[in-house]
Amino acid sequence: MNNEKIFKMPFAKVYPFYLQKAEKKGRGKAEVDAVICWLTGYDLTALNHHLNSNSDFETFFMQAPQFHPLASTITGLVCGVRVESVTDPLMQKIRYLDKLIDELAKGKKLEKILRS
Repeated sequence: MNNEKIFKMPFAKVYPFYLQKAEKKGRGKAEVDAVICWLTGYDLTALNHHLNSNSDFETFFMQAPQFHPLASTITGLVCGVRVESVTDPLMQKIRYLDKLIDELAKGKKLEKILRS
């Protein structure tokens, strides 16, 4: 799938998959939302606004109040690609989120996921 197609995909279309992946492993919606808010700087009201307004990934990440300064410490593989090696800034942000959701689904403690 080319990057432009992913960038224009509604965030609300992918969000249920994040929830499903986490919930399969006994994690909850509140934890998924906490991870998203930590990474992007959104509060729950703003996150829900983006979900309800069908914002695409590009808009969702470009309007993020403050991308977390520790995001660059997120490393590892997502879909066989090292997130720290992704060169496109927007795609890297998407992959950072994918990686955090993976960590949540693998049972990692929320404090460690949030790099605190």
